[in-house]
Amino acid sequence: MKEACGVVGIMAPGRAVSHLVYDALVALQHRGQESAGMATWDHEGITVFKDNGLVASVFNEQSLHSLRGDLAIGHTRYSTSGSANWTAAQPVYRSAGRVGFALGHNGNLTNTEQLAARAGVLPGMLISDSDVLAQLIAFRCEEGRTLTEALAEVLVDVEGAYSLVILGDGVLHGIRDPFGFRPLCLGRLGTEDAPEGWVLASESPALEVIGASFVREVRPGELITILDNVVTSVQLLEPRSSEEKLCIFEFVYFARPDAYLMGHQVHSARHRMGEALARQSFVDADLVMGVPDSGVPAAEGFAAASGIPFGFGLVKNRYIGRTFIAPDQISRSKGVRRKLNPLRENIEGRRLIVVDDSIVRGTTTQALVAMLRDAGAKEVHLRISSPPFAWPCFYGIDTPTREELLASRHSVEEMRAFIGADSLAFISMENLRSAIGLSTECCDACLTGNYPAPVPIEFSRVRSST
Repeated sequence: MKEACGVVGIMAPGRAVSHLVYDALVALQHRGQESAGMATWDHEGITVFKDNGLVASVFNEQSLHSLRGDLAIGHTRYSTSGSANWTAAQPVYRSAGRVGFALGHNGNLTNTEQLAARAGVLPGMLISDSDVLAQLIAFRCEEGRTLTEALAEVLVDVEGAYSLVILGDGVLHGIRDPFGFRPLCLGRLGTEDAPEGWVLASESPALEVIGASFVREVRPGELITILDNVVTSVQLLEPRSSEEKLCIFEFVYFARPDAYLMGHQVHSARHRMGEALARQSFVDADLVMGVPDSGVPAAEGFAAASGIPFGFGLVKNRYIGRTFIAPDQISRSKGVRRKLNPLRENIEGRRLIVVDDSIVRGTTTQALVAMLRDAGAKEVHLRISSPPFAWPCFYGIDTPTREELLASRHSVEEMRAFIGADSLAFISMENLRSAIGLSTECCDACLTGNYPAPVPIEFSRVRSST
């Protein structure tokens, strides 16, 4: 039921927007490769089209042409807990009396079972936490609430992470949870003096690809409403923290390098992570290389700070999804060989510094090191641009248990031996925050165990006993 996805919503009066939503979803494809979907409003009703697969395989010219209207939302998804079926694809649609709406959700709720009980849904019947959320909103609408009123009543009881785009009859809503775990930004089509439309999207590159300009990030707990091409804002939920708690892994791994988050460009932050790693954990070598894609900027930074040449040692197959967010471990392990192929001439006989963004389960990194040695690498020194990933995330990353996390059970030396590297070092938390340009902002629970929002009761009990 846990998801870290990409969402987009567009209103452009008098203009068919399905192709714009399509292009925005392609720009957000890195956030999920399992399914994609779109809902449009054409002044008569809402049409939903969704399926499993990449954006380009789900939609074609015929389907895009059938999705008529100047108001639409889109969603691209990765799942985690076995919900890899078509019924879990989004947007989720509900018809509640005279009110119909579609919802796209990025994040993960932590009190889903309690919410499901209120919705009258048995645990075994759950499709996703997004589905439960939509059902609760629909109940309020059936009781006579407006969509805005329903959102206010439902979300006050919701715990966890969410960035939502909601399509109603002629209206587009966007909202982030009171902690701001997952990103959402506002963009504008046209000029400030003559806006031609408005866009909500998970990341700023989705705006740029459709010719929209970045306006600002949506604040934690803020509800953005776009109606008749006019944007209004209300602080629907009070922020639950004095500082925004955007997931720190957005900077490390999830977000595109050309994205801007909290006023900081992701590529520059990753470059500085590599510089910090070089100063912190230098090792003599012949070549610095990054694991594509998110490890490359950090590798460039490491090379610049160390004076060791940067080069490419791995070629990436661009048509293979991200192994970290593959739905199962077998897929992740096989995906390493399918996705990456070594450049033997750059590797053979050389001492390598290999920079990667993280080690989660360790099996994919183990396969990577073995592949480099098979290609003739003399030494393989791993440098990781995040601290050890030792705690499960309940806010949208695929790490449901501590037992799956290599760092939760092993020392750095034990991890090195398991992976088969000659040396292994992780960036410190202090250096990571400095590289991003933050002090105490961002959620780092997966790295520290300090959860800013309530976690499932079962884990709380286990954690308190350890």
